[in-house]
Amino acid sequence: MRRHLYGYFNRMRGLEAPPSRAHMSHVMWSGIGAFLGIYFISVLNQYIFENTSDSIFLVGSFGASAVLLYGVPQSELSQPRNLIGGHILSASIGITVYQYIPLETPVLSALAVTLSIVVMHFTRTLHPPGGATALIAVIGSSQIHALGYMFVLTPIATGALILLMIALVVNNMSSNPKRHYPRYWW
Repeated sequence: MRRHLYGYFNRMRGLEAPPSRAHMSHVMWSGIGAFLGIYFISVLNQYIFENTSDSIFLVGSFGASAVLLYGVPQSELSQPRNLIGGHILSASIGITVYQYIPLETPVLSALAVTLSIVVMHFTRTLHPPGGATALIAVIGSSQIHALGYMFVLTPIATGALILLMIALVVNNMSSNPKRHYPRYWW
C-alpha cells in the first residue's frame, strides 16, 4: 500500500523544467489581439444595450478564449473549429440542461460542463472556455435565461466570430510563422 501511495504521489512532482518566457514580440501581439478582441465585443455591447450595466455580450469565457487565440494561436485548442464549435455546442448544452432538467443548480452546473466536455471531445471541438460557456448558461443572470437558445447566437456565436476575425488579422500581421493563424479550419 505504501509503495502504491509513493508511486501515486511521485507522479505529481513534474519531470520537466518550465518553458522559457515568451519573446517580447509574442507578448506584444498577444496583448494587441486580446485588447482588440475584447474591445470590439464591448463596443458591440454598448451599441446594442443602451444601459451599459447590461453586459450580456461580455461573457467571461471570452476572456479565456482570448488567452488561447492570441497567447497560443498554434494550439489545437485555439483553432477556429474549436473556438466556434466549442462555444456553440457548450452554450446549446448549457441552455438545454437548464431549461429541461428539473434538478438543483449544483447538479445542473456539473452536468452542463461534463456533457460539454464529452460532446467537444466527440466532435473534435475541445475549447476549454466552452466549459465556462456551458456553466454561464446554467448559473447566469435572468437576462441570460430569458434569452433561451438565442444565447447561442448572440452573444456566444457573435462574440466568438468577433474574436476569430481579430485573431485572423492580428496573428497574421506578425512576421513570425509560429504566430500565423489558423493551422487549419475544419
